[in-house]
Amino acid sequence: MGRGRVEMKLIENKINRQVTFSKRRNGLMKKAYELSVLCDAEVALIVFSSRGKLYEFGSVGVERTIERYHRCYNRSLSNSRPEESTQACNWCQEVTKLKSHYESLVRTNRHLLGEDLGKMSLKELLGLERQLEAALTTTRKRKTQVMIEEMEDLRKKASYIIERQLGDINKQLKIKFDQAEGLAFKSFQYLWPNTAASVAGDPNNSEFPVQSSSVDCNTEPFLQIGFQQHYYVQGEGSSVSKSNIACKTNFVQDWVL
Repeated sequence: MGRGRVEMKLIENKINRQVTFSKRRNGLMKKAYELSVLCDAEVALIVFSSRGKLYEFGSVGVERTIERYHRCYNRSLSNSRPEESTQACNWCQEVTKLKSHYESLVRTNRHLLGEDLGKMSLKELLGLERQLEAALTTTRKRKTQVMIEEMEDLRKKASYIIERQLGDINKQLKIKFDQAEGLAFKSFQYLWPNTAASVAGDPNNSEFPVQSSSVDCNTEPFLQIGFQQHYYVQGEGSSVSKSNIACKTNFVQDWVL
């Protein structure tokens, strides 16, 4: 009766797992030995248990086989990937250049900050001075430009705000003016009929005097326009009749007969 198929998964029972490890390890070692003897092959086998214990087998020695493996591996890399080796060399050169450039930038930055100036020559100091002056000039120009732009933006914002405020004020004034004009028109409509009736019914109204048709003047007909005044002075032994006295008025007179 044959052995049943074993499911390939971790054995949960520690004792069974240890027993299985010992059996299969011994079988693996036996197979490696048989392969080396029967086929004249150089075999090396290394096994670590779950607890970290080392088990090894080598037909000519494990270390010797490992050294031989490294030699073959490096030779295969150099023969199969020449482009990668060249690219690695180029990268090394590029890294060296970038490193030197970085160191130069750091040194220049320290000089611009006024540090490590003791080792600089007169020519280098003059060049540094020119760089600082040029940088200062550029900075001032940029500062002036930024200030002008900010002032222009503020002016535009202020103009916009003022225009909005003036527009609102004009709308409010127009509304108030329309309201006041409507009230004045209504008051005029209300007062006009009463005023006309009072003037027509009261001949003694001082504001609108009505001339009597019984006035008798011993003069020729004439047109009297504007402000007229007549004064009669009574002399000795003379008398002035009431019909000769004219009234003072500042209104335009009609034709007087």
